[in-house]
Amino acid sequence: MKLLSSLLSPYVRKVRIAAAMKGLDGQIELVAIDTNVPNNPDINQVNPLAKVPALMVNGRAIFDSHVICEFLDGQAPSPPLFPASGQDRIGTLTLAALADGILDAALLLVYEQRYRPQEKWHQPWQQRQQDKIDRALDVLEQRPPTWGASPDYGHVTLACALGYLDFRHQGKWRAGHPKLVAWLDAFARAVPAFEATRPKA
Repeated sequence: MKLLSSLLSPYVRKVRIAAAMKGLDGQIELVAIDTNVPNNPDINQVNPLAKVPALMVNGRAIFDSHVICEFLDGQAPSPPLFPASGQDRIGTLTLAALADGILDAALLLVYEQRYRPQEKWHQPWQQRQQDKIDRALDVLEQRPPTWGASPDYGHVTLACALGYLDFRHQGKWRAGHPKLVAWLDAFARAVPAFEATRPKA
């Protein structure tokens, strides 16, 4: 298997953590892709959305990160990352959706400053994205998610979202969310791949 990736991407980080948890990381070759290159055929021909990660398996492309993680979950029996059905599955997917929403908003804020000149930054739009992040963090702070024998895909996604806020947003989220800080520390202890995949600018 080949994972088209950028090691700075939190979505790639999700996949790398999932692969490590399933004991599959040694079977996956990381292939660096520069998504900043316009019309880069190395990614465009694999994923027409020109986004990483994309997993190549026997000539077939699988994307995005959620789909790849679910595919990997089916390649080894434990630990289970996606409950098979019922309220447990819905809970995992809902937590992952909330965490992906944090990631999406955080990434848009980075792109606003990276790709637009400062005189074109739109403060109300920036605040709208920040509000999404803040509301989600406040909800999670009230009741940080728990896991049983092992974290699942929802927990992995949340950890990567918080890690991205540390990496690209100077960790400002930590000041008002001590329970989430403790939660992330516990996740890092439970999943060594979290530290092993920490992005380095």
